[in-house]
Amino acid sequence: MEYNFRFGALWRFRGQILEGVLLTLQLSVVTMICGLAIGLVVAMARTSPIQPLRVIARIYVEAIRNTPLLVQLFIVFFGLPSIGIKLSANTAALIALSINMGAYGAEILRAGFESIRTSQVEAGRSLGLTAGQTFRHVVLFPAIKAIYPALASQFVLIMLATSVVSSIGATELFNTAAFIDSRTYLSFETYALITASYLVLTLGFRALFAAIYWFVFVRRVRR
Repeated sequence: MEYNFRFGALWRFRGQILEGVLLTLQLSVVTMICGLAIGLVVAMARTSPIQPLRVIARIYVEAIRNTPLLVQLFIVFFGLPSIGIKLSANTAALIALSINMGAYGAEILRAGFESIRTSQVEAGRSLGLTAGQTFRHVVLFPAIKAIYPALASQFVLIMLATSVVSSIGATELFNTAAFIDSRTYLSFETYALITASYLVLTLGFRALFAAIYWFVFVRRVRR
């Protein structure tokens, strides 16, 4: 069986594809920011001396990390209207992804904080540094360096996970692919192009994060 590939027929959809890429990046960046904000609060709760806070934070982390993202997405988009909370597809996607990212971000941040030995903090205080100065000069930089690779990988995973939100009609790159496929019936060409787009985005961000790591952490240490 002979098949004639028609990638050229997709050229007229270049505007929609570019818009899908931009929407995917926007959703990924906003999700990462909101997720890290949630993760920071949860990480602080997990290391809190107050037991109820630790228990609540642990239940949240375990519940989110041990259930599928698609189920969480459906609960937000289809479940919340049952109690009178109706959200648009894009808003529901952002909330579900942020909640999911918050659980993973909390564990990453907690690991970074716990990687700093107590003796280092005590040494900083013994040198006359205030609590804020100790956190900034002794804790913050080594902690960020320790968790930076995990955070970079998590961003890439979140960006790839945005394809799931097309199941509720949220507008992003994979949703654009479904639209183009429905208009052209060129399934192989369409999804091959979208796969290549995700691959370029992923490799591009991995290279960018690697460059940032070298300039911020490796080069700074060598000086």
